[in-house]
Amino acid sequence: MSFALIGGLLLNVGAFLTFKGKIYQSVMVYILADLCWIIMAYEKDDFWGVISIVFGVTFGLLAFFKMKTGKMSKEL
Repeated sequence: MSFALIGGLLLNVGAFLTFKGKIYQSVMVYILADLCWIIMAYEKDDFWGVISIVFGVTFGLLAFFKMKTGKMSKEL
């Protein structure tokens, strides 16, 4: 089983958790999916892919912590 497949399955689990309203759990599953894609990009020697995924994960984690502490303004 490849890391791309594992990451894709985790993405589906994260989407299901988001649908069910379990946002914090879904973010953690999305982070695991991102780790799979970082490993996949690293194995394929895709330096720019690794860098862009790491930046995305960093901003996602910052948003997660901001949301968890209640400091995020909610605009829809």
